[in-house]
Amino acid sequence: MTLDKLPRFDDELEEIIQFIAEDSVNRALSFYDELILKIENIPTNPLIYRKRQNTEDENIRELIFKGYVIPFYIDKDSDKIVILGIFNQNLWDMPS
Repeated sequence: MTLDKLPRFDDELEEIIQFIAEDSVNRALSFYDELILKIENIPTNPLIYRKRQNTEDENIRELIFKGYVIPFYIDKDSDKIVILGIFNQNLWDMPS
């Protein structure tokens, strides 16, 4: 499976990294590196991640990383994982 990221994910991640960097650039870089490594491992076994709670779709799953939720979609037809976004305590709506 290949990995794809929506622009929304990139925008949300950039905001989070900037926020962490205000306190510590090293922590921000470490957070980014660790998160990307976790995301890159999703395609090896995407079904081990929890199903998103507010949907019936078994193909929408969530990676939890340091209190952040990274929802993703398993697109079986295209044989890819689509990273939808990243959030913490803020409300997050699924893209249409």
